[in-house]
Amino acid sequence: MREAYMDREVAAAVAARGGVPAPLTAERLREWQRADAAARPRPGLRELADGGRFEVGLGEGVVWARPAGASGRLPVLHYLHGGGLIGGNAYAVLPRVLRELAEPLGVAVVSVEYPLAPDAPYPQPLHACRDALRWTLANAAPLGLDPARVVLAGKSAGGGLAAALALLLRDEGGPVTIGQLLLSPMLDDRGGTASARQLAGRDTWDAASNATAWRAALGARYGTPDVPPYAAPARATSLAGLPPAYLEVGSAETFRDEVVAYAGALWQCGGSAELHVWPGACHGFDTLAPGAAVSRAAVAARQGWLRRLLE
Repeated sequence: MREAYMDREVAAAVAARGGVPAPLTAERLREWQRADAAARPRPGLRELADGGRFEVGLGEGVVWARPAGASGRLPVLHYLHGGGLIGGNAYAVLPRVLRELAEPLGVAVVSVEYPLAPDAPYPQPLHACRDALRWTLANAAPLGLDPARVVLAGKSAGGGLAAALALLLRDEGGPVTIGQLLLSPMLDDRGGTASARQLAGRDTWDAASNATAWRAALGARYGTPDVPPYAAPARATSLAGLPPAYLEVGSAETFRDEVVAYAGALWQCGGSAELHVWPGACHGFDTLAPGAAVSRAAVAARQGWLRRLLE
């Protein structure tokens, strides 16, 4: 049966996959991680090259790619994958990022293989993302990358890490990046928003699943006032001095209200933010239903923002 609060095409795609999944519990975490790893196979470098469309290679904790034949130093998406901080990998997301962003915009992508909770709780994933950025900048010249045009980017947990990395770089004094592309970012460990309550058991990643992931990522800090903004960016007291941000989220998504609040906090600090709340979209809507009108509109909006930023 179609979920009436979702976009019609998105709801049909969710139904075709068996409906909204059961919430993730701590007892099922290891089982979920095994299933997630099986569902996201890692393409090899030859497969990522896609018959010569892309140049690809490996670095320290990263897999990088750029459109083949592109001349000059290319802008860079420093891309952080999703998976709730407990799943996903740098390789599985890359073909789509290359197809939808790198190739049409003429940018390179450095996809980061950060370690996963609970085996690697905060701050290990964030520090891995920072170290990967340092590697990218140190190797920019031989890879044909422009170190002055780096955009932090990520989806879901990766979006939260990108926002956290922007805060960390600001407070450490660099390196400087020119933007942050935050797609359904996982920003707030507290789970107290109206959308988290409204969509409990109804979103593809609901409040219970989110709480399980945050517990794994934060360990003993979970539920305490001691969670730093570099772990959960929504806890930041000031968002001043950050690079321009693109934020998107679905109206039928657990993260809706925390993303909207984060955009508001950026504006209140005098920052630049472009916010899209896609009607009827659940978490991961564009992956579940890539051909849906709302998914195509979302991809076009991301491309448009990046094109304007890079120009």
